Amino acid sequence: MEHFPAAERPARPANPDWFTGSVSMVALIEAPAPARLRAVSVTFQPGARTNWHTHPLGQTIYCVSGRGRAQREGGAVVEFGPGDVIFFAPGERHWHGAAPDSEMCHVAMQEADETGRHVDWAEPVADADYRGTQA
Repeated sequence: MEHFPAAERPARPANPDWFTGSVSMVALIEAPAPARLRAVSVTFQPGARTNWHTHPLGQTIYCVSGRGRAQREGGAVVEFGPGDVIFFAPGERHWHGAAPDSEMCHVAMQEADETGRHVDWAEPVADADYRGTQA
């Protein structure tokens, strides 16, 4: 058993190369091998969001509070709230973040592949994609 006290896992600003807007993250777990689970609590201020990205083994997000938005490439923008769960399939290009008028916190869970890779980041999400008004 390992215990990870909350005081030893402070919130840190998210990397601005991978997010638009104000986002903070708290690392929850990077499980030791042979386990591959990685989980992080992410708080997005209104309008903040991830860049487009994929996960080699997929990703599950669980909304803790607020209202969020998510989209898979080519799909409609989906709105979600507390208690909702979204699963993105392995390699599915997507983004997620807060609604324009609400903060949102979710727990993001993904596994690392055999090389330790768990995410591949791409370009920022265009405002039209975020609004769901892309052509």
